[in-house]
Amino acid sequence: MSQSDVIHAAIASSFGDLDHNAWDRLNRACGDNPFTSATFLSALEESTSVGPGTGWQPAYLTIHDADGQLAAAMPSYLKGHSQGEYVFDHSWAHAFENAGGQYYPKVQITSPFTPATGPRLLCASDKWHMPLIAGAQNFTSQNGFSSAHATFLNDAERKIFDEAGWLMRSDTQFHWSNQNYRDFDDFLATFVSRKRKAVRKERARAQADVDIIRLSGADITEAHWDAFWIFYQDTGMRKYGRPYLTRKAFSLMGQTMADKIVLVLAYQDGEPVAGALNFLGPDALYGRYWGCTQHIDCLHFELCYYQAIDIAIERGLSRVEAGAQGGHKLARGYAPVTTWSAHYLPDRGFHSAVADFLEQERQAVAQDQEFLGAMAPFRKGETA
Repeated sequence: MSQSDVIHAAIASSFGDLDHNAWDRLNRACGDNPFTSATFLSALEESTSVGPGTGWQPAYLTIHDADGQLAAAMPSYLKGHSQGEYVFDHSWAHAFENAGGQYYPKVQITSPFTPATGPRLLCASDKWHMPLIAGAQNFTSQNGFSSAHATFLNDAERKIFDEAGWLMRSDTQFHWSNQNYRDFDDFLATFVSRKRKAVRKERARAQADVDIIRLSGADITEAHWDAFWIFYQDTGMRKYGRPYLTRKAFSLMGQTMADKIVLVLAYQDGEPVAGALNFLGPDALYGRYWGCTQHIDCLHFELCYYQAIDIAIERGLSRVEAGAQGGHKLARGYAPVTTWSAHYLPDRGFHSAVADFLEQERQAVAQDQEFLGAMAPFRKGETA
């Protein structure tokens, strides 16, 4: 290795120890994903959504080149549990601990609470990919951690982790794909008649008794965040036991990245009754959170799925990623796609057992997607 190739790897336990501008330069070079930006990750930390007591301890892996410039970085955390990841490994934890091991803490390489595809290897050039992965492996092995997990990988990085020998895991999400539609009706024209009529009825039913507005940038006020916080708490308490994000997180994101946010709110008699929060990427809309204080028939579908499609078409975005799970999205024009995660397990016996499990699981996922694809609402010859 020449002097110019000398690297300096380190772990930062707080985003306050990092150069935010240098981090964002890497993030922009890797697609400018909102969830791996310094603004989003630091907002999670500053709001105490991650950090002490949350089970998400920041452990950002960075590499500086011989000139001291940030050349590569990884959004990584030490996890004390398996919540908020959307790639479920509880059975792995039980098996490892039943065999006498200690599964937690583990290394999680992701954007917390965010089941959206994006970069996990923020690198100034391709030459830093393997050193960054090697750094994650060394951090895991040298500290005696059970495992490292990189979740919701984009296609390019999936191949890189695979080449590095990490175990690959597949799962299914439902995404909407924009085929250069002029408007929502143009999109609906791809449906069979019965399914098209069903969607129109749902939209009419949802919109009958509410006024729907979309807000972005400076138009989002603290009053709007107060309303959405109530919606978010309701959903969080029902799904997770407690919400992952604190109230302060929404204010910070509104202050620092409101231009990357589209907040959709429904009002009834002048009062907000439901809302959906979306984030904007350069070529995608990411649906993240939803909640309501009143049940209104089909309003969930309208705010989370149909409004998202409207926004994507209006903004010329190529896709909508509507979050984890949800086979009900299929009838609304969202198609099954494969999502990927990569897993490093230093213990060879554990590695072999999980590898066997993943081979069987991938076959089941592929069969399930084939079945789901046959249930799509599109006319013959049309695709999502």
